[in-house]
Amino acid sequence: MAELDLLRVDYHQAPALEAFKSSTIFQTLDWLKFLSHTQNAEPVIAVVKQGNQEVGRFSGLIIKKFGIRILGSPFPGWTTSYMGFNLPCSVSKVDALRALEVFAFHKLDCVHIEIMDRHISTNAFRQAGYKHNIAYSYEIDLTTDKEQIFSRMSSACRRCIRKARKNGVYVETAKDFSFADDYYAQCEDVFAKQRLVPPYAKERVTALIEYLLHTGNLLLLRAKDKEENCIATGIFPALNNTMYFWGGGSWRSYQHLRPNELLQWSAMLYWKDKGITKSVDRKFSRKGVGSG
Repeated sequence: MAELDLLRVDYHQAPALEAFKSSTIFQTLDWLKFLSHTQNAEPVIAVVKQGNQEVGRFSGLIIKKFGIRILGSPFPGWTTSYMGFNLPCSVSKVDALRALEVFAFHKLDCVHIEIMDRHISTNAFRQAGYKHNIAYSYEIDLTTDKEQIFSRMSSACRRCIRKARKNGVYVETAKDFSFADDYYAQCEDVFAKQRLVPPYAKERVTALIEYLLHTGNLLLLRAKDKEENCIATGIFPALNNTMYFWGGGSWRSYQHLRPNELLQWSAMLYWKDKGITKSVDRKFSRKGVGSG
């Protein structure tokens, strides 16, 4: 069997993500543009070739630290979940990782790689010579009917959703850039409770809306009370069969109305109605790190 090789291509030559069932919103061109803007990074899309046949693709970005080029797919702090490869099961992940090492160190002149890919096992990372760790999170099956999904929640969560509705809290979809102001102010209030500040500036939220809202793959939700005050916000991107919780905020003075649980439930119902089959909260991945 022919060895794997990675060949960098421009955006217009990249294989369409629709061809890969494993593709995520974090591998789309719009998301890469968002990261390029916010991280001052150089997007990288490469086709994975086995002999003369294209068998997959890789997505990442290059940043410079002290003049040194490093390749992230992604790096921590980018507010991005798993990226990595799009490969069929028949292609060796060990061979793909080894080909990535050659690609990064010899073709891109990088000295360090970090890849977060849910579909690569810890054993594959180990065989390819990468250091690795695992990050866990929650996944909810959205394929059953709404009543079953609701019944599988904890009793405390169900009570919070019912209480929010009883208190007159309702959720609406946002399409305006002023959403970033509401969201970020509420995030600051949440972090202030522990005498902290959000790990990113408001400009990142504005950029996310600018680059992703037009795609239809980004859901912005506001929770409001009976007086129509915006008391909580949430950001939920989605693609193919998976929705994600990107971030949320709420005013501490209104948290007794339980808007956050209602936001999450509303997002799940919204994306379920659009054919999404699972909800992922934060990272769920295996991360490999390689250095040249």
